[in-house]
Amino acid sequence: MAVAEETDFVIVGAGIAGLRAAIGLAADGARVLHPSEQARRGPRVLVVTKEALDESNTYYAQGGIAVAMSGEEDVALHLDDTVNAGDGLVNREAARVLVEEGPLRVEELLRWGTDFDREAGKLMLTREGAHSRNRILHAHGDATGAEIGRSLLRHARAMPNITLREWTTTCEFSLRDGVLPRVGLLTLDNLGYNVDARAVLLASGGAGQVYSDTTNPAVATGDGIAMAWRAGAEIADMEFYQFHPTALSLPGVQRFLLSEALRGEGAYLRNAREERFMERYHPLLELAPRDVVARAITREGMGPGGEALPVYLDMRHVTKIDPATRFPGISKFLAEHGLALRRDLIPVRPAAHYLMGGVRTDVHGRTSLPRLYAAGEVACTGVHGANRLASNSLLEGLVFGARAAEAMAGETQTPHRNQIEPWTFERSPDDFSEALNTLQRVMWNYAGLLRDAEGLRLCHDALEKISSHKWGWTGEGYSRARIEFQNLLIVADEVVRSALARHESRGAHYRNDFPKRDDARFGRHSLVSKGKEVTFVDFQRTEALA
Repeated sequence: MAVAEETDFVIVGAGIAGLRAAIGLAADGARVLHPSEQARRGPRVLVVTKEALDESNTYYAQGGIAVAMSGEEDVALHLDDTVNAGDGLVNREAARVLVEEGPLRVEELLRWGTDFDREAGKLMLTREGAHSRNRILHAHGDATGAEIGRSLLRHARAMPNITLREWTTTCEFSLRDGVLPRVGLLTLDNLGYNVDARAVLLASGGAGQVYSDTTNPAVATGDGIAMAWRAGAEIADMEFYQFHPTALSLPGVQRFLLSEALRGEGAYLRNAREERFMERYHPLLELAPRDVVARAITREGMGPGGEALPVYLDMRHVTKIDPATRFPGISKFLAEHGLALRRDLIPVRPAAHYLMGGVRTDVHGRTSLPRLYAAGEVACTGVHGANRLASNSLLEGLVFGARAAEAMAGETQTPHRNQIEPWTFERSPDDFSEALNTLQRVMWNYAGLLRDAEGLRLCHDALEKISSHKWGWTGEGYSRARIEFQNLLIVADEVVRSALARHESRGAHYRNDFPKRDDARFGRHSLVSKGKEVTFVDFQRTEALA
């Protein structure tokens, strides 16, 4: 018989939320231990990620981190901007926590050596869509997420009670005796084992791979959301998927993100006739909220006969900056494809970017299940409402990752130490590529930027057909591909069901058959859990969920 691994805390995901929580638990969690244990060690924190530590949405975040560093007036305006961008659905308490605690968390990053861009020795602040003033910090031009990730990882590695485990897929978790979490893990060589802990934090990121066109890396398969749903946790606001307006659109080339900061520096959007068109859609023009800009680009890219027309990002007129210096990563990628910001019109189209919904939590990261927490893109506090304000996502990970750690440190009950056999998996030979391509295509066509009941029902039927197919699954054979595919099926179903239930247009959710916002019926958050229909609830409260 083999002994299951046992630790104090498990964190699923090594992006900004997971690493900040790990640091907080390792440092602050020791305070709740018995003095003799404090002297011997701090709490043991296990961080698992299914690829390398630098492969997460955090490391791909180009635009920056929004933070009100200029005092109380700036904090108040940041709150107003966040609420306004969320189109009537922001949990104001969560947004207040975000903007008020954000400066403290960024000051931490500065103390830990994060290299933000500066001008004349002062932090350089820029503006992005729907912000009322300059408050966006960048690092190395367009590598903000990567720099923050490196800083947090360097700090975490210096803490001896944090274990960082790469190439480990989280399969399932369960509540033992109705309370204590057990996490099932699968190694790269298909060895499975269990870990018991005092508490578990989901910081596994988003689910962009549910769509055919996405700015997300391949790891973004909604694992945390699907696992939480299978265990019975409440999932909220899944209909609100933000599509970034400007991803590079070249045949055969990945949908590379072209940061909103380009438009913040003055870039225009032009249609196939090379006309600027945003004045027809919003008074803030190219700096309108992302949902408005994305739908405008989609409409301008539709020809009268349904044919696709090009839409361009134009920075040729911008002379106040050197694009190659200000945006080195973007400029390098474009140069590899024969394009230059200063010289060319850059073809763009929207791509799935950020999920506002996720595992429902309070402002301390608690989910509806005891001892299960969530933070970052996998979680839904309601802080983004129906449409996330640009560059609030990195700040969300910092603030709510730290808050979740503070709450988790109070989970003092020790895990069980049961003797169990480790899991063993035969290698699964299944090929899910065809099924995955079908899922992504129908989600893009029918549950993307522009939706209606007919298309959503077609999408639902297609997902049902995909789910009912055996796809050659054999016995109990598992593989990472199989786990991810099953997780994406769950996420897709939640998106479609939630979108069908919301008979209005709000933020990132646009229904051609219900084009107006309906506050009386739908001014609340959608909620779904396993085996239940979609309901609508009020998030304007802060009591613990579990």
